[in-house]
Amino acid sequence: MNKTQKFYHSVALNAEKCRGCTNCIKRCPTEAIRVRNGKAHIRAERCIDCGECIKICPHHAKRAIHRHFEDLEGLYEYLVALPAPSLYGQFNNLHNIDFVLNGLLHFGFDDVFEVTRGADMITQYTKILLAEGKLKKPVISSACPAVVRLIRARFPELCQHVLPVAAPYIVAAKLARKAAIAKTGLPAEKIGIILIAPCPAKITDVRMPVGVKTSGIDAVLAIDDIYKGLLNEMNKLEEKDLQPLSQATATGTSWCISGGEARALKQDKYLICNGVENVIEALEETEDGKLDDLDFIELKACTEGCVGGVLTAESPFVTQSRVYRLLKNLPPANDIPKEALPLDILDWTEALEYAPIFQLDGDLTTAVQKMRRLEEIVKTLPGLDCGSCGAPNCRALAEDIVRGESSEHACFFILKNKINRMYQEIAISEHPQEEKPHEK
Repeated sequence: MNKTQKFYHSVALNAEKCRGCTNCIKRCPTEAIRVRNGKAHIRAERCIDCGECIKICPHHAKRAIHRHFEDLEGLYEYLVALPAPSLYGQFNNLHNIDFVLNGLLHFGFDDVFEVTRGADMITQYTKILLAEGKLKKPVISSACPAVVRLIRARFPELCQHVLPVAAPYIVAAKLARKAAIAKTGLPAEKIGIILIAPCPAKITDVRMPVGVKTSGIDAVLAIDDIYKGLLNEMNKLEEKDLQPLSQATATGTSWCISGGEARALKQDKYLICNGVENVIEALEETEDGKLDDLDFIELKACTEGCVGGVLTAESPFVTQSRVYRLLKNLPPANDIPKEALPLDILDWTEALEYAPIFQLDGDLTTAVQKMRRLEEIVKTLPGLDCGSCGAPNCRALAEDIVRGESSEHACFFILKNKINRMYQEIAISEHPQEEKPHEK
């Protein structure tokens, strides 16, 4: 990997709150975190912004960087809210999505455009692509940016299995800008497309999208950040006064819960999996060829899908049940012929390529030499994977030693044995005639 490459990440560390407890290093799926000198450090080239460290940190030392609504004042003449469907499940007893959309207008937005509309198009397009038989099966959904980045980092052979189609919020953003230009006559740069998102991975994908050059989104607000203010505006509304704004279907709305995307495709052979640890297991089995009989695999890094994102306001299990109730009153998406789909927006313009974040050196010969040394070091370590050294496991410590970022004395057990040997040597030198102390 190019050492000069710059990374944007929405997950950041508050060093003042960090206690160096090592909870985060165990949870990170790409071993991106180390604890050094009593503080956690995040390796930019390895982080996929899944938010697992935010969930697990008991001291709230990890946070997601996002914009606040007041930050947008004066930046744009026309603000379009792009609500993710997971937003709808945050509100108790919601029976009409127009309460949310009208609430967003009262909150301060000039217009709304639902992410579900992008999901509807992708569902239809994926059906067409699967029917054409040109995709490499099993096809892996590209909807979750954390999963796509995980595949790119840890499962390079699976890159060609990832659906080469933009995420719903990116499709919706580009359609929203076109609609706003047509409606207002304003130039594109005076229109702000603002995503309301449930997770940090989407914030990062907006700034550094995978598969496309630009996301079409100008800023991202967190669901939990606007939740209370939006709820206050919604409580002021009467149903008789609502503008009929929502075009949400059961198809597009169901994407926010685990299994919604796969079931909408109406395929017989598919796999649904959520939670980053479960996702890794599913990817390992896919890589081993154990799932070759499947047509489609839907993977979501967050528990129960997007409703489990760390930037949501409610429990994923409560939110999921609310979404299911909403779906009962929503129509299914209409079929759209391929020629009517905006393929220039839907298709990826860049292939998914392996990101060698675990590569020990850019030079192959040197990398092989370092790998041999790493294997030798691993044999000298206790293999307990306790994390007391600040690395998630013994192999990761060996890697750090090879990289010159740590030493074997970072291992508590090696250091303890060395101190015991030094003590014995001192005791023998001071009392050479006495019996050698027994080791405990």
